[in-house]
Amino acid sequence: MRNCYFISALILSAVIVSCNQDEDSVDSVANAVEFKNRSITPALAKTFSEFSGVGVYTLVSSEDPIANTSNMVYGGAPDGQGFINDPQNGGFIMVNNHENTWAVSRLYLDKKLNIVKGDYIVDSNGGGFRLCSATMATPAEHGFGPLFLTAGESNVNAMCHAIDPIAAADPSNNSRTKPALGKMSAENYVPLNKNAYPGKTVIIAGEDSGNGQVYLYVSNTVGDLENGKLYVLRRTDLNQIETAMTWNNDYNVEFVEVPNAKNLTGPEIENLNSTLKSIQFARVEDLDYRKGSAANNRELYFVATGISGSSEKTYMGRMYQLRLDATNPLIGKLKIVADGDISPAGANVKGMDVINPDNVCVTENYVYIQEDGDSFFPEATHDSYIWQYNIATGKKVPFMNMRNGDTEMLNSKYNPVGPNQLKKGVWEFGAMTDISDNIGIPGTFLLNIHAHTWVEGDKFLNPSKAASIQPYKSGGQTIILKNVPR
Repeated sequence: MRNCYFISALILSAVIVSCNQDEDSVDSVANAVEFKNRSITPALAKTFSEFSGVGVYTLVSSEDPIANTSNMVYGGAPDGQGFINDPQNGGFIMVNNHENTWAVSRLYLDKKLNIVKGDYIVDSNGGGFRLCSATMATPAEHGFGPLFLTAGESNVNAMCHAIDPIAAADPSNNSRTKPALGKMSAENYVPLNKNAYPGKTVIIAGEDSGNGQVYLYVSNTVGDLENGKLYVLRRTDLNQIETAMTWNNDYNVEFVEVPNAKNLTGPEIENLNSTLKSIQFARVEDLDYRKGSAANNRELYFVATGISGSSEKTYMGRMYQLRLDATNPLIGKLKIVADGDISPAGANVKGMDVINPDNVCVTENYVYIQEDGDSFFPEATHDSYIWQYNIATGKKVPFMNMRNGDTEMLNSKYNPVGPNQLKKGVWEFGAMTDISDNIGIPGTFLLNIHAHTWVEGDKFLNPSKAASIQPYKSGGQTIILKNVPR
């Protein structure tokens, strides 16, 4: 018995030492981080006065030289993003989709957040499709990975890539797609936290199409992206019309199986939606889940960005809350929590509320809704915003705004004279990523910006140096935010 207690004491001592070492490691990283402007480009976005305590710092832009590379260009339209601790060098790895050049960049940062090198892990040939939102799956959060899940858009047969963010770059490799997750013009694939449904892999996906669907992939094996089943969201009363859902109502929903999805083409999956009676949304863009607990992790938010010309679909866009059952991910309740067309009281708010919501970032207490106003709907009265939606109160306020209309930007190379210079929403927000746990400083986020009017000849063309060249020539930027409420 004495020996047993002695061994137990040793184990307990080792655990305590290990925990202390982990805490010391996090504290060491946090103490090393430097918040400062690193780019030669001024910040292209700003906070509203209510959030003056939030720091805005430039990290990198398309015109910045990248250290220890052969003239690497950080491409324009940075969108979906992942951020992990670098297991080899002790710093960090930031991975970014560059939407309109169909590429994925990888930048290495030291503990101070200085960029020390970079490369492309997917080029336009390997990407194959426009790459929009993305999710970095990690063992700590999702139970598997690290894998950068980046959704292929712009093609009905597009698929999800699963990219190893640590492996040697193989940018033209187009064999890393996962057909079991379905073929569609997808915006994002988001695996739920491992605590939401222990022992399972549950991934929610949005189809960015005029008749957009919400899909759910479920496997009974953690990390399995090959052998699970694909399901699509429908109301239990089988009403498929988006605008038939109105404020202040909960709708019973379920996910119904898309049979043999792994072996179907995109058009075949799309054609099944008429018989499966899935809800037809106006372009499902980004999706995310609430943080903080297993119950929270089953509370999801997604946006339909809106389309013109259809009374059956949202015009300016909506955000929905989807609450999944505690034990069965295939059933839940759906409701509207933000609507750019009509207020909860029935007032017309077109152009004065959310405009074409594109990306979402969900924390424990808030949803940050990032707009993409470059559809240029004529009712728009403001540039692309980020809204802060308070989950507890249901209220939202403007959090950040673009600077394309600022005196410093107008008539500069960032927003020169041109047909779109003065249009509302000419720049758009990409991903907003919480990196607080990685660097040990709560309230620290990354934010991507698409400065579509910033074109300097061919300077930013084909940043991944692919054989297949996408024509996009605009620049972009990633900034760091400090003290963001979570």
